[in-house]
Amino acid sequence: MIGLGLSSVIGPPGNAAARYTRTVTKLLTISTVPWGASIGSEAVPKGKPEEPIVAGIRDAILNGEFVPNQRLVEADLSEQFSASRSSVRAALFALTTEGLIERVQNRGARVRAVSLAEAIEICELRMVIEGLCAAKAAQRIGAADADELAAIGDDMRRAVETGDVLGYSDLNERLHRRVQEISGQRTAGQALERLRAQNVRHQFRLAMHPGRPRESLPEHLAIIEAIRAHDAAAAEEAARAHLRSVLRTLPEIDRARPQPHRAGA
Repeated sequence: MIGLGLSSVIGPPGNAAARYTRTVTKLLTISTVPWGASIGSEAVPKGKPEEPIVAGIRDAILNGEFVPNQRLVEADLSEQFSASRSSVRAALFALTTEGLIERVQNRGARVRAVSLAEAIEICELRMVIEGLCAAKAAQRIGAADADELAAIGDDMRRAVETGDVLGYSDLNERLHRRVQEISGQRTAGQALERLRAQNVRHQFRLAMHPGRPRESLPEHLAIIEAIRAHDAAAAEEAARAHLRSVLRTLPEIDRARPQPHRAGA
């Protein structure tokens, strides 16, 4: 299952503005920390005024607050984030370069919709990157991290046994992130974050697909086992096998999606 917590997808409206405020507060309180240093699991953002807005809009797209094809009006965003129009415009430009937003002539900006074909391409790219991260994690993992991954695996088993889809989804997201963090591949992590954001709606439908947790559980456990055993080759193959399973499921989910009503149909 692709790393996406369902409980975050269906969060209440207005979270983006609240996260913007928290991000600004963080910038003010940690401004003496050099760029690239870490606070918790997050790198300190650069001091550009649009950076918190970029983070807030990106997070809103990831969480499903902003949905594909939704128009993003500069005036509304300026009010929502208590920011200048120029900062909002710069943020939208940055997110356009990330592939999360597109500009439509005479219509302005909107959240970019991703087709099934592109979702498959994204998943194929993730297969390469996550395979690399799993292999590197197997080479670098220590005892404490190995115990943590084992605990995540146990929790995932219990979630499947009890039918806790939301809990399983959150654990799935946590596992994917921890593997990337343990790998030490920061650039790969940034790339994966962008790919997840671009593919958020397909990820959501995948997470909701009946039987998917039970199908993906042994795939995740195989990744954990190989990483804990320091078997880089097996870890890479397990991660790739998991994404191949996702690739097989995506077309099935797309076919099951309700189709728009057409006049005369």
